[in-house]
Parts: sequence; C-alpha cells; structure tokens
Amino acid sequence: MEVIHKIGRRKTAVARVYVKPGSGNITVNKKAFETYFPTPTLQYKVKQPFALTETVDTYDVNVNVYGGGSTGQAEAVRLAISRVLCEIDAENRLVLKPEGLLTRDPRMVERKKFGQKKARKKFQFSKR
Repeated sequence: MEVIHKIGRRKTAVARVYVKPGSGNITVNKKAFETYFPTPTLQYKVKQPFALTETVDTYDVNVNVYGGGSTGQAEAVRLAISRVLCEIDAENRLVLKPEGLLTRDPRMVERKKFGQKKARKKFQFSKR
C-alpha cells in the first residue's frame, strides 16, 4: 500500500494527512504529535478514529495543518484521518459514521456586513 492523502477541514483550519503502513508515529507540522497537541483532550480527538477502528499503531501519519485554533486543527486532523481509514477499508465507514467522525462541521464565524456593528448586531436605531 502506498501513501494515501486526504484533506479535513473545521472552521478555518485545514489539515492534509498522509498515511502509510508503519508503527503508529504521528507527526504534525514536522513536530512530534504530543508536543503539537499538548492537552490529553486534543490527543484523544486525533487518535479517536484509530481507537474506534482498532488500528492503533498500524499506520504512520504525517500531517500538515494550518489556520484556525488548536481545537479546530485537531478536529480537522480527525476528519482527514477518518476519511483515509474509510478509503483503506470500507468496513471502517460503518464504525465511524455513527460516531459523527465523517461529518464536516460547517460552523464558521459569519462575516461582518457593512452598515452593521458586527455580523448580525445592528447600530442602535434613533428616532430623532
């Protein structure tokens, strides 16, 4: 099996994930996975697809991620890894889909409109 490449997005974060058979090493932006995502919650989110499909320590993952914050980046990586695992084995889709790991979360910050204070907040109306 050669390297499989997929993209995951969340808010403004974009993650490109390259997966190949290996010993379970995860590299994010040329750094160790534990140093890039220091909190246990973010580490759990990234490893969640492997845990659900019981493929922990089976693949080496190389990730390029940019944009957004740490949580958005972790969830973008999670989506990309889930997509790769579905391409590797179609049976994984039956496990990942009910957990919501194949759904792109579309919530983004709405843009500010001209003539308004913020995206939806208006200037106070004055009768006189």
